[in-house]
Amino acid sequence: MRRSLPALASAVALTLATSACGLGSTGDGGGAVSRAPELDPGQQVSIVFESYNFGQAGAWTDTFTELIAAFEQEHPNISVTAQKPQGNSANPATDTISSLQSQLSAGSPPDVAQLGFSDLDFTVNELGALPLDDLVGKDTVQANFDGERHAYAPPARTLGDWEGKTYGVPFVFSTPMLYLNTKLFADAGLDARRPPRTWEEVRDAARAIQQRTGKDGAYVDCLTKAAKDWCFQALVRSQGGTVLSEDRSRLTFAEQPAVEVVRSMQEMVREGVMPNRTQMQAVDAFARGDLGMILESSAIQGTFLKGAGQDWELGAAPMPGFGDATPVPTNSGAALFVFSQDQAKQRAAWELIRFLTSERAYTTIATKIGYLPLRTGLVEDPEGLADWAARNPYLEPNLEQLEHLEPWVSMPGPSYLRIRDGLMQAVENAVFQGADPAESLRSAQRDATALVPGGDK
Repeated sequence: MRRSLPALASAVALTLATSACGLGSTGDGGGAVSRAPELDPGQQVSIVFESYNFGQAGAWTDTFTELIAAFEQEHPNISVTAQKPQGNSANPATDTISSLQSQLSAGSPPDVAQLGFSDLDFTVNELGALPLDDLVGKDTVQANFDGERHAYAPPARTLGDWEGKTYGVPFVFSTPMLYLNTKLFADAGLDARRPPRTWEEVRDAARAIQQRTGKDGAYVDCLTKAAKDWCFQALVRSQGGTVLSEDRSRLTFAEQPAVEVVRSMQEMVREGVMPNRTQMQAVDAFARGDLGMILESSAIQGTFLKGAGQDWELGAAPMPGFGDATPVPTNSGAALFVFSQDQAKQRAAWELIRFLTSERAYTTIATKIGYLPLRTGLVEDPEGLADWAARNPYLEPNLEQLEHLEPWVSMPGPSYLRIRDGLMQAVENAVFQGADPAESLRSAQRDATALVPGGDK
């Protein structure tokens, strides 16, 4: 999950991700593995859990440290060593793939790891994540999704699936939300209780805020290389397009729907209603109260609430759409995968995954960090999250968007990061640097096609 905002991947990580084809792979998308037997009573097992949560200060590290301690108390025969990904990036989520590759090369990968949905193709086909349906049984995997009382939300259950098998159990994710500064709305004569529902309305509201308050109007954090492509995919799908063909053989991000999205965003910048800012500059400006609206991951809500304080009130709404079309949100986020080759550790890793995706864990994660609990029935459960949900009006837009959620599509092949970064650099060049949208996207797609397995050379 893009919990703190992603920095650019380092050159080292990019080189690793595009050259280490087949590291850890079983050769056929993970392949079948032997069933890991249940642990004997008292059988002592030690496992390593790698998660970028442990590289984040404050609530993230504290919360997951608490959960690991609770797991060890519940499973006294399993000892967990928690670690952040190896690397020196400001955002540990940037280091996940290169860290795992380095450890696979050394023959000592973590037993279970948290990896992003954008990495799914590479994680299964190049890194060799194990198919959980084979490891513990499909019935066991589905029983975990069903839960004791509250099941996973249907759109979330299959986000870690590949070719009909579950490889990763979806763990945390966010959706794109339109955050509002209600004070600036009021100062501009707008009603924050009736937030913009279309991008045309966003543009009109942003213009009013700029003209009547002197503050910046709106920022869409889906349009830079640093933002990755999860939210841009949502914009393109909301316009009726895609970035990749359904059979994953052909890039489609230079087709007309994507061009129209980029052109409309470029026009907002040219008109001055969207400031020409970096991702972090825009987030900081909104947190200070100097920006009327921002389309942003729901995972950054805590930062905005802290910034609002007593000076202004934070409002939130679902992602706007284009015209009369229903918006199609995508998800950012991550799943939990098993990499251990030791059967006892594999079973212990599965027990950790079950615990971290349990009702108990999601209650802790939601209340202490603010993530959307994937077992959404908890929000109506008086013994679960009902009281918390009643005090958290920002949860409703997330839940509303689940009905129309479509997955964040991972780019194909071992050079997927180059494809993704090339796409987003083209978007950034057009929106913020004035390049022609159609030509910028066509050029990026032409260069990236050679990187698609089976693509034109």
